[in-house]
Amino acid sequence: MALTDAAIERIKEMILSGELRPGDRLPKEADLAERLGLSRNSLREAVKALSLIRVLDVRQGDGTYVTSLRPETLLDTVGFVIDFHRDDSVLHLLEVRRILEPAATAMAAHAMSDDEIAQLGLLVDSIDDDTELSDLIAADLEFHRRIAVGSGNPALASLIESLSAPTLRARVWRGLTQEGAAARTHDQHQAILQALEARQPELARAWATVHVAGVEEWLRRVL
Repeated sequence: MALTDAAIERIKEMILSGELRPGDRLPKEADLAERLGLSRNSLREAVKALSLIRVLDVRQGDGTYVTSLRPETLLDTVGFVIDFHRDDSVLHLLEVRRILEPAATAMAAHAMSDDEIAQLGLLVDSIDDDTELSDLIAADLEFHRRIAVGSGNPALASLIESLSAPTLRARVWRGLTQEGAAARTHDQHQAILQALEARQPELARAWATVHVAGVEEWLRRVL
C-alpha cells in the first residue's frame, strides 16, 4: 500500500470508529503524524485527498475539520464517499462506460471534423507534468465530452454525459492515490487522439477501452 493510501486509511479508521466525528478538528499535523506513525508529507497528501472530496475541510489559519459528511456537501451529486461505504454501484456505471465510450470513440474517428480533432489536440497539449489535479480532471471530462459529441449521435453523447458525474469521484481518487495515474491518463489521451487523427476507428476503440478499463480495474482492487 502506498504511503498516501496508508495515511488515508488511518484517518478513515478514526472517522469510522467515531474517534473523529463530523465537525471535529484534527490534531496538529506533527502530533497526528507521530501518533499514526506516518511522515508529515504522507499525512499532508492524505489530508489533501480527503479535502478534495470534501471529507475534510482545511481552513487556512484555523485547522482541518471533519465535514458534516452529508451527501450534499460531498463532491458533485454522487453521495457518500465510495470507499467508506464499499458501494460497488460505480463499478456498474464504469462497466457501462466501457461499453459505450469505445463505440462513441470509434464513431468519432469517422464523424469528427479536422478542426474538431485539432481543437482536441490543443486540449491534450495543454496538460503537462505541472498541471494541478483539478485541472487534469477538468481536461479529462472535457476530452471525453468532446469525443462523445463528436460521435455524431446526440443520444449516445447524452448517455455518456450522464455517467460523468457519478464516476468522477473514482477518477479523482485514483489520480490522488495511484502512482503514475495522471501520466497514464495523458499518454492514453495522446494515443486516442492519434487514432482519431489517423481516422482509424478500431484503434481508437481499442485505446478508449484500455483507458476506461484502467479506472474500472483500479476501483475493483480498491473495493
